[in-house]
Amino acid sequence: MLRSLFAALSGGLFGAGLLVSGMVDTVKVQGWLDVFGAWDPTLAFVMGGAILPMAVAWRVAARRGVSRLGTPFPPRPEPRLDHGLILGSLMFGAGWGLVGLCPGPALASLSFGGWGGGLFLLAMAAGMVAAPVIRRRLDRLPA
Repeated sequence: MLRSLFAALSGGLFGAGLLVSGMVDTVKVQGWLDVFGAWDPTLAFVMGGAILPMAVAWRVAARRGVSRLGTPFPPRPEPRLDHGLILGSLMFGAGWGLVGLCPGPALASLSFGGWGGGLFLLAMAAGMVAAPVIRRRLDRLPA
């Protein structure tokens, strides 16, 4: 029960942050990505507001080992670049640039995004289903 309450509070805070920061506004996101045009640098504050607390959280997690609820923290990600990370980053960036949404804001905008937001979510879900199949095929290819 307590875990569900914390999950709901965290999700609500995350969604409110996306809304307040403008991350659900596709025009604002595309303005951030338009470095050589009408660039809008305000989303840099959103990134800084995410990176700084996360850096502190990783340091706290390294010392504690388990959360206040008793569950273990996930391990730190590997600091290496592989073909999966590079390809996934390129695909994520292309989708973000074309549509102006990433998964979190897409879910947050579902209630007011119209049919375009729903279509994006369907395409995103299809990509999530296809990704493991494609990954297995790529892993079988000779290096």
